[in-house]
Amino acid sequence: MDRIDRAWRLWIIGILAGMLLSIGALGLIVVPIVQGESLGLDAYTSICRAFGINLGSAAPSVPATAPESRVAWTGPEFAALSRGDKAAGAELAQASCVACHAADGSSADPAIPRMAGQSAFAIYKELQDFKSGARTNDTMTPMVRSLEPRQMADVAAYYAALRRTDLDAAHPSFAGAEVEALALRGDSGRALPPCAACHAAGSGGPIETPSLAGQSAAYVTAQLQAFAAGARRNDVYERMRSIAAKLTPREIALLSAYYTTPH
Repeated sequence: MDRIDRAWRLWIIGILAGMLLSIGALGLIVVPIVQGESLGLDAYTSICRAFGINLGSAAPSVPATAPESRVAWTGPEFAALSRGDKAAGAELAQASCVACHAADGSSADPAIPRMAGQSAFAIYKELQDFKSGARTNDTMTPMVRSLEPRQMADVAAYYAALRRTDLDAAHPSFAGAEVEALALRGDSGRALPPCAACHAAGSGGPIETPSLAGQSAAYVTAQLQAFAAGARRNDVYERMRSIAAKLTPREIALLSAYYTTPH
């Protein structure tokens, strides 16, 4: 009986040892070779990397997914915005902004956003992004280069306090059930959240979310296209790039018309 027990024990130990060797070979040889081929690495380098050797031959680095905007809503940021001086902002806007953004926050050029009634948080963030280079524009980038956070907060306070009345009457106030459903309910089949989840008043979306109602259709279209193409990259955590890339050109046009007029 003792010999039989010993034989069974040896047999079980042999099976377990074989399994461990197979798992080790799979994890340290087979899998690394297969993964290494996809990265252009030879078998020897791949196996060495699996054992923690020859780390200098690592695969190409993967870019970080951190947001490109440098704005962080910290105590100092909130404090700066809370101290925004509308009178000082009006003077600064009159001196530097009215050539493109009229004193009432409107614009005759549909490629230029209407500032009246815009979120102060959105204005402040975009000015910061233009200064840091997270967002670029031939006009805005040099314009904000000398602005300090206090001045940005003043301008944001001024434009946010204006009433938006200059709506684009070239588009109907109702764009149709299809786009209304997309704006209010999204499309779960494409993992598209509703626009209203962030852009509706009081929606509770990210604090820097801009107001779109009454904005120029041409401007909204241009920004959605820029996000979809990756030309505009200052959206935090790539939220808008991910959403816009799933929209069809027709949907972009309809959403732009939808937000152009009140509804």
